[in-house]
Amino acid sequence: MKKPLLHAALFLALAVPLDAEQPWVPLFNGKNLDGWTPKFSGHVIGENYANTFRVEDGILKVSYDGYEKFLGQYGHLYTNIAYSRYILRLEYRFEGEMMADAPGYVNLNSGVMIHSQTPQSLGLKQDFPASLEFQFLADEGKGKRPTGNVCTPGTHLEMGGKLVRQHIVESTAPTFLPEEWVKIEVEVRGSEEVIHRVNGVEVLRYQRPQLDPNNELAPASGLLAAGAPRLLSYGHIALQAEGQPVWFRKIELKSLEEP
Repeated sequence: MKKPLLHAALFLALAVPLDAEQPWVPLFNGKNLDGWTPKFSGHVIGENYANTFRVEDGILKVSYDGYEKFLGQYGHLYTNIAYSRYILRLEYRFEGEMMADAPGYVNLNSGVMIHSQTPQSLGLKQDFPASLEFQFLADEGKGKRPTGNVCTPGTHLEMGGKLVRQHIVESTAPTFLPEEWVKIEVEVRGSEEVIHRVNGVEVLRYQRPQLDPNNELAPASGLLAAGAPRLLSYGHIALQAEGQPVWFRKIELKSLEEP
């Protein structure tokens, strides 16, 4: 009887992969904003000003029908949990026109922030969190406008071993129409590397994201003084509301942490 038992054990060992992947987990339940916390410039944490972030027909929408004017009330919707090593995927599309008094760059522009500081640590009138933004853009009818760029409020990054200080690094993605649903994926491996993908194709890769104490948009000097490490190895995920209506759906995360 020993040999059959040995063979069965060997079969079971071979049948279970040693590097079994983690499952995809929804971050958005399609019903409400459970698991997320809003923070708007000029407003206290937790206030979803003018019902900007809302859920309709299973879609998480950024809407401005409750505003008279934008008045620089930039908003972000943060996950309640911070993450370090993972793949995030979602779909987005633009809907409608930007707020008339918002800056021109806001037109057909949104994004998702990764490695973000906590919403609790933002100043009352702080517009953007120290983070890395996977930028979403669409065609304005003025030529090439690739989506999937990285923007760096409060941060720097490295590419090929060299420090990059510019605020926007362009991707190699194509330009999409506003009404197209675009699938994005960002692979985050702690402080080691971040990879942007659009519709399944890699469009940008960078390494060693880090806090920048002298950044004009979101100086990270206060975070560093409070003991935050310069290299960003974890942080919150945040969806952006900066004056342009946008829709999100199928927001899912796969952990890359070892089981």
